[in-house]
Amino acid sequence: MSVLDNVDAATNLAKNNELQLLVFRVSHTKDSAYYAINVFKTREVVESKNHFLTQIPSAHPLLEGTIMLRGLQIPILNLPAWLGNHLTKEDTQKSNILICDFNGVIIGLRIMSAFRVIKKNWNEMHAPDSYRLKEDGVVMNDTRLEDGSLCLILDYEKLLSDVLPQAMVNVDEDTANLLDIPIPEKLRNGTVLVAEDSKTAQRHLIQIFANANINMQLFDNGKKLVDFIESLGEKAVNIPAIITDIEMPEMSGFTVIKTLKNSIYAKDIPIIVNSSMTGANNKREAELLGADAFIDKTKSHNVIPLIISVMK
Repeated sequence: MSVLDNVDAATNLAKNNELQLLVFRVSHTKDSAYYAINVFKTREVVESKNHFLTQIPSAHPLLEGTIMLRGLQIPILNLPAWLGNHLTKEDTQKSNILICDFNGVIIGLRIMSAFRVIKKNWNEMHAPDSYRLKEDGVVMNDTRLEDGSLCLILDYEKLLSDVLPQAMVNVDEDTANLLDIPIPEKLRNGTVLVAEDSKTAQRHLIQIFANANINMQLFDNGKKLVDFIESLGEKAVNIPAIITDIEMPEMSGFTVIKTLKNSIYAKDIPIIVNSSMTGANNKREAELLGADAFIDKTKSHNVIPLIISVMK
């Protein structure tokens, strides 16, 4: 049975501020690190030896080539090399490919082996500033396995942005979208609050808001945003809108929505989910909890017009 066969529904996990992670390794050495990815961004794990790799001339060094899988041509990204591990030909032959879905973009990540699926509460996920990674660090969060081993959750959006930039948001498109749209005074004079832990996504949003000359305030996770709003008290009604990711340490975006919609001061603030987890279940759950809109991260250039459309 595959390690991906037993995963709980995303909606059930969301209600408990939980997530499931596929834990894997990128090297076969005994002391190699554990890494993880949200199972709802994964499709399957296939053996490398069973799939012919077609190389692409003049491609990014981390883009190994493509494989054909069920009629799809899937780009294969060299995750070990991105992390500073260079596999031998023998190791590459023994390796696996983790097929993932980011905003509808299907890619394959080379890994050595899938370990197992674990369930965690978001408050068991820790932000990388706990061990002072640089701004360009590739680790977003970490957690602990049962034996105490450290397990790292990577900024896969940074990898995509580096290797397949065409799959990411075009931050310059939003200006044209705003030309014929009047910006409400509350938005023009206010500050949009944003909960997002990916440095790559943060940079995109900062540029988008700068292009539109609209103020924003960033929070590295949902709990920091919620705590800030609670500190405002009745002044929270002046916030024009809130944007939140789903996957964040301490508090998931779903819990952010649920908490704020139950707040006497924040319940009427429009909330937009900006996520790479674009499955129908996630969109439905966000709507049921009270989110006013949902946008794919690859379409973040449309977020300002979307804010305007949902403002009361």
